[in-house]
Amino acid sequence: MRLDALLSRYGYCSRSEARAWVKDGRVTATGRAFSSPSDKASPGTVLVDGEPVEFPDGLLVLLHKPADHVCSHDPGEGPSVYDLLPPRWLMRNPVVTTIGRLDKDATGVLLITDDGDLVHRWTSPKHKVAKLYEVTVDADLPAGLAALFASGALMLEGEEKPCLPAQLTVIGPREATLELTEGRYHQVKRMFAGQGCTVTRLHRSRFGDIMLDGLAPGEWRALHRR
Repeated sequence: MRLDALLSRYGYCSRSEARAWVKDGRVTATGRAFSSPSDKASPGTVLVDGEPVEFPDGLLVLLHKPADHVCSHDPGEGPSVYDLLPPRWLMRNPVVTTIGRLDKDATGVLLITDDGDLVHRWTSPKHKVAKLYEVTVDADLPAGLAALFASGALMLEGEEKPCLPAQLTVIGPREATLELTEGRYHQVKRMFAGQGCTVTRLHRSRFGDIMLDGLAPGEWRALHRR
């Protein structure tokens, strides 16, 4: 990969700024400085300011999403989950994005990557990646709700296809966990709303086999690529 493309790809600087970075000796490989931004090197061998290129094979991060943060790059929508990440990551190309979304008031496991193939693989219903949600509602859960959600016959308002079977485990009169393998728009809230219950708390505790494992709200950690 050309050095100017590499520096831009991983968010260090623009391609037009790369010439100055190379000229100043900020980009090296095995102790050797390069002479031109058109020089080529493997990202895994390059040092920038003496440090290896961050996540040369692509970024995958687990974030404990706090409430009141949106999964959007639009600053007009308010505080964003991307504000919680190192600024350089936001300059990567392809741009970092969430794997699925959580509503503004929802909390819990949120995965962020710059790999579009990974986004598709983990969000497509055909891959059946399970997500586990902890749910609190404002009214007692109706009898027979677990059977309805598991039936594969539940229809959401305005949609033509029923939801895939989902596993509801009742914890208390107004508390439950729900495991889904799809991720329609506001799906959890709409599933409960259609049965007369408004969701007052929504927390995703697991995505596939990934859990928070003590990660505090607003904190993140890098994951190994899968």
